Amino acid sequence: MRVRIVQAHPEPASYNGAMSQRAHEALEGAGHEVSLQDLVASGFDPVEAARHYPDRTEAETFAPLAEQRHGWKSGHLPADVRREIDALEWADLLILQFPLWWHGPPAILKGWFDRVFVSGGLYTSRMRYDTGYFRGKRALVSVTSGAPEAALGPGARGGDFETMLWPLQYSLHYLGFSVLRPFISHGVQGHGYTYEGADSLRLRLRHNLNEWAGYVLRADTLEPLTFPGWSDWDSDGRATAR
Repeated sequence: MRVRIVQAHPEPASYNGAMSQRAHEALEGAGHEVSLQDLVASGFDPVEAARHYPDRTEAETFAPLAEQRHGWKSGHLPADVRREIDALEWADLLILQFPLWWHGPPAILKGWFDRVFVSGGLYTSRMRYDTGYFRGKRALVSVTSGAPEAALGPGARGGDFETMLWPLQYSLHYLGFSVLRPFISHGVQGHGYTYEGADSLRLRLRHNLNEWAGYVLRADTLEPLTFPGWSDWDSDGRATAR
């Protein structure tokens, strides 16, 4: 199995960094091929803008989707975007590793979606959902939260992960990925590999890393989440009666 890990955290020595490293080690140790992209460390620009497209199809105004389609068709996509697409095409499994910030992913990861999943290339009006570009590939979200597990869920103080992760996971489904159940790391209050704090916290975080390693090693056998596909909608996109 070939695995692409995309990490979105500004500190390599954070617990998110430890999660990425543990997955990398476990997968490579089991004979899988792994590549890691640290979006912040690599200086990935998350802002879709005219400066990325010197060969513009529309000189007067910047229409992002039109320029993406033109870049794909002409073979002049931005180099950093082309590298990301190549890595996704290479991989059998995509892992997104990030902390929960303001009930969603960090802005750099949203910007990665905005720029990398190019219109006209990785999706079209019919090449979406269960007929998406990446069908046959798997995707897995791994997210950390400072809130304890008891404070997260439907109606709970910290919010419901199923709701908060829905836009991200539905977008992956939109692109054709089979989306696996997310791995949630609750109550992450340590500071990187030192896991500062009470002994019980350090032990819990280390145990969580081991649980995570076991989870990624089972990724090719896990049952994906269920999302609707084209047969579930009528011609206007409304859900059909079952």
